[in-house]
Amino acid sequence: MAMVVHRRTRAVGADAVTATAAMVAAVAAVLAGCSPGGGAGAVRPPAGKVVAGPVDAGEDGAADAGGSGPAGAGEAGEAGAGEVGGGPLGAVRAAPDLLARSGTSRARTALEMVTGGTRLTIEGEGGYDFRAGHGRVRVLLPEDGDRPRRAITELFTPGALYMKDRGAGVPADKWVRVDTTTLQDGNLVTGGATDPGAAAELLRAARKVTYVGRVRVGGVRVAHYRGTTDIGAAARAAAPWARGALVAAAKGFVTDTVPFDAYLDEAGRLRKVRHRFSFANGEREVEVASTTELYAFGAEVEVWLPPRAHIYTGRIST
Repeated sequence: MAMVVHRRTRAVGADAVTATAAMVAAVAAVLAGCSPGGGAGAVRPPAGKVVAGPVDAGEDGAADAGGSGPAGAGEAGEAGAGEVGGGPLGAVRAAPDLLARSGTSRARTALEMVTGGTRLTIEGEGGYDFRAGHGRVRVLLPEDGDRPRRAITELFTPGALYMKDRGAGVPADKWVRVDTTTLQDGNLVTGGATDPGAAAELLRAARKVTYVGRVRVGGVRVAHYRGTTDIGAAARAAAPWARGALVAAAKGFVTDTVPFDAYLDEAGRLRKVRHRFSFANGEREVEVASTTELYAFGAEVEVWLPPRAHIYTGRIST
């Protein structure tokens, strides 16, 4: 059940729903043949409704102020994880904590793969609670021949990913539960959408950060930063709810270094982040770019965790 990234070779199995969509086969085939209930002894969150927000009732978006950039712009940061200083490095590393203070937001996700000259994209939209690591995203798979784009509902919780309408032999009224701490990529790309909280937590170990300039994201003026992060260091510095999955990712990646572009508003909140991963699929190198865009801070986020009876415990078709 290996999903291996960063120049590590793995076999990609065929998924009954996405066999003709190379990207989905690459990121979702990890589930093929797995026990969807998670590993033995896995801790399951209680079933029921988790409601978050509104937390920040202030205006969504930063002031459209001018300026030549943040203090220390253009300087690279080399401090160790957790040693937040000023300038670009400090701004980027502080972003996860500022998101937690904001509480919740709406989120858009995109996972892009370029392989064999073909670009495929999985898009998603939903909401996320950055204090608890809970979220809900509706993911749209790429077109599969003449079939319309298939939608999958995903629930993010600490240590687990729930998927509904996945197909591959799973009844339509059942959920698949995956223990993200057992996935070799920590669900950074496996589910077709990077957990927005994990995407932000990776920035805690940002390195060599430089200020690029000012642009607009979703109509909001933001500062654009570029750098790399280290998955292992991020796992050690991460919030407790995100640590398990990132620890798993740190063990499964051949190299922990991941380039990123981050966009922060005037309040220092993360508005957009793009991570670039690469892995080997047989003799071919596959590039995967994961983008998370955040907006509508303070929006209510509802996550209904399915009861045990609604979780599929059979085998997934391959």
